[in-house]
Amino acid sequence: MHLLDQLAEQRIAEARDRGELSDLPGEGARQVLDDDSLVPEHLRAAYRVLRNAGYLPPEVQTLRDIERVEDLIAQLPLDDEPGRERAQRRLQLLRMKLQEGRRSSAIWTESTYHQRLLERMDDAGSR
Repeated sequence: MHLLDQLAEQRIAEARDRGELSDLPGEGARQVLDDDSLVPEHLRAAYRVLRNAGYLPPEVQTLRDIERVEDLIAQLPLDDEPGRERAQRRLQLLRMKLQEGRRSSAIWTESTYHQRLLERMDDAGSR
């Protein structure tokens, strides 16, 4: 267990022993746990914080954008060729963005990041 985890557990146990955690709202109620089993373990806390703050993962935002553009296309008049064409191009771009994100979601595929990481490791190894 990490030092921070141990400290948190210790403080929770102390508060429980002092009775500070009894008679709280929701005590004894069933907890709804998020299924984040598909999120890498080292990213779960960050994703949870971002989700609770109202931020969405880029893939979800892109899916929402796709849905919005599809709705727009459905509402455009059939005789509005330039508008439909622009919306279709936007839809195609969003779908490509989503597909690219699914194909290369690992941070290691970003060549500039990968290259800088290798350089930093080389610098650290030469010390």
